[in-house]
Amino acid sequence: MGCFDMTKTLIDVKDVTKVFKKQKTLDNLSLTIELGDRIALVGSNGAGKTTIIRCLLGEYTFDGEVLFDGMDPRKNREDVLGRIGFVPQIPPPLRMPVHDLVNYVAKACGTDTTQISEIATRMGLDIFEIEKKPFMKLSGGQKQKLLIAMALGRPCDLLVFDEPTANLDPAARQVLFDLLAERSDKSMIISSHRLEEVAALVNRVVEMDRGRIVLNDHVEDAVGTAGRLQCRVVISKYVEAFEKTITEWNFTSQDKMEWVGEVGGPDRLRFLGTLSRYVGLVKAVHMDEAGKA
Repeated sequence: MGCFDMTKTLIDVKDVTKVFKKQKTLDNLSLTIELGDRIALVGSNGAGKTTIIRCLLGEYTFDGEVLFDGMDPRKNREDVLGRIGFVPQIPPPLRMPVHDLVNYVAKACGTDTTQISEIATRMGLDIFEIEKKPFMKLSGGQKQKLLIAMALGRPCDLLVFDEPTANLDPAARQVLFDLLAERSDKSMIISSHRLEEVAALVNRVVEMDRGRIVLNDHVEDAVGTAGRLQCRVVISKYVEAFEKTITEWNFTSQDKMEWVGEVGGPDRLRFLGTLSRYVGLVKAVHMDEAGKA
């Protein structure tokens, strides 16, 4: 692993645009991630979450620049991937038997197969029972648990999980959250549809919509847990379901397009999680500490 200055930038994304079949999936996106940031990357399907992750991993060409600790992920892919623990949204179609796969990953990443096995066991997966099966023949839940075990059972500087709770039963999801909480010193990017699931793990929320960042909020700041936030939410069109949801937070509006209210400090992430259900509808969110100009 690399040795970091705790104040330096870990990831620098500058003006990145990615086009698939004439469709922009990333639209001039810029983002800086510091060492120690634990980011919830939220947004609806098609927002661009997986695409920016794949750019970071060096899998896609694109216009613009992505740097990991100053390195280009495409030109220095082996070095970059050697420092990232990654769990994809869709498991790869690997034919390799589980035993061989675990041994290969352990050797490549400089870890011990015992560490991977112990984490798999905590996730409810006995590697020895499935060691002869090809990875692609495992169930969805087994694949996800094994991928998580291989990502967490190796040394790395950054954890990147793309929809990590997919295919997991409730008990396994809770174990995953416990495992991630034990690694709170690690930098993380956790892509999820449900902010409320990962709220306790993160210190920053980045919300994407149509290839752009529409919200970039650090959630550990001077507000703390005791203060109140004056909030203003602007939507692009009136939707009755949104009105019902926002009024449950005691927000009011004169034109049903701009809503104002207050949110308690401890409820900040839960409120942002509520808004993330309407990512295609919300145009702007403004949050200021109550009592400040």
